[in-house]
Amino acid sequence: MSNEQDSGSRRKFLTGAAAVTAAAALAACGKEEPKKAAAPEAAKPAAPAVAVKPDTIVIKMQGSWSATDIFNEMAMEFVKRVNDMSAGRLRVDYLVGGAVVKAFEVMDAVSKGVLDAGHTVPVYWYGKSKVASLFGSGPINGCDAFQTLAWIYRGGGLDLYKELLTKMNLDVVGFFAMPMPTQPLGWFKTFITDAKQLKGLKYRTVGLAADLFQEMGAKVTQLSGGEIIPALERGVIDAFEFNNPTSDSRFGAQDVIKNYEMGSFHQAMEFFEIIINKKKWESLPKDLQAIWQYSVEAASQSNYWTAMDNYSKDLQILVDKHKVKLMRTPKSVFQAQLAAWDVLTKRLSDEDPFFAKVVESQRAWAKRVVPYWFLNDAEFKMGFEHVFKTKIG
Repeated sequence: MSNEQDSGSRRKFLTGAAAVTAAAALAACGKEEPKKAAAPEAAKPAAPAVAVKPDTIVIKMQGSWSATDIFNEMAMEFVKRVNDMSAGRLRVDYLVGGAVVKAFEVMDAVSKGVLDAGHTVPVYWYGKSKVASLFGSGPINGCDAFQTLAWIYRGGGLDLYKELLTKMNLDVVGFFAMPMPTQPLGWFKTFITDAKQLKGLKYRTVGLAADLFQEMGAKVTQLSGGEIIPALERGVIDAFEFNNPTSDSRFGAQDVIKNYEMGSFHQAMEFFEIIINKKKWESLPKDLQAIWQYSVEAASQSNYWTAMDNYSKDLQILVDKHKVKLMRTPKSVFQAQLAAWDVLTKRLSDEDPFFAKVVESQRAWAKRVVPYWFLNDAEFKMGFEHVFKTKIG
């Protein structure tokens, strides 16, 4: 983001409108700019480098992510695409988590118009309905995140999501992006080699994963990412998972625990939820709505590229620099998760017919799509081990 400058002379001042725009943009990036007096009309730049349209629509968007989280960078990949393609007619100003509301409050803030838009995950409003966690951040239902995101857009999932928003009286329009890699089992003082070790363990997770680990005997506390380390230091939790090696290392997981266990079913189908207030959405011209929608799709792929680049590098740094020990979660723990999820799915489906309806839709999609995927997919692990003459896991 840059200030509007006079192309003819640096001695001319910014106009009042340009100064406000620049200050707002800098504030969205967490920077301060000294206050400037508005320049007189006579000092208006003759030919600014970038025209600022007087009718620019400004969207105030906040994420659910702490200031250092890579998820903010992923949110900005979406924001940049909207801003670049709208050519000054639409501008999204992005704020990090906590700037206006707390991480778990973004959905309510957007619905009520306190914020125009949000970059979050459905699991963060799971307190309103456990079904929300099925639209990202849910345990395994036969698909990974890629297949589940395909269910959202091609298998009827988006209509069910809209139905849930209506049931919850949430005045938003939502989109989904970035099929996330499976989340690690987490950080532990002692590696989990048997599911029995989870019994009584004070563990942090969120959403249906919390229900899953409670079913397995853990004592679960639901916290946002920025609350994890303080809770660990106070003894509120003994172990935790958040999302990925980059996010985890940026809030200092490696400074308090050295055992990192990879692989789990508890959050095997997660993606971002990009929401906008419904009245704000309906006020946008159709071409700007299209720019928003297609920016979501473009950012989805860009986010994944960013994830692969950063997660792999930061995992290696955790091992080489911080002496973190890695372990692949044993199959017996995966099997225990599946058994617990069977019990939990039946109970929640019996309690809530709409929960059952969503699960049935996901499983119908998985039953058709996943066999093709497995039958057709190459044995990439075999190929990697052949090329590099090494075993994974």
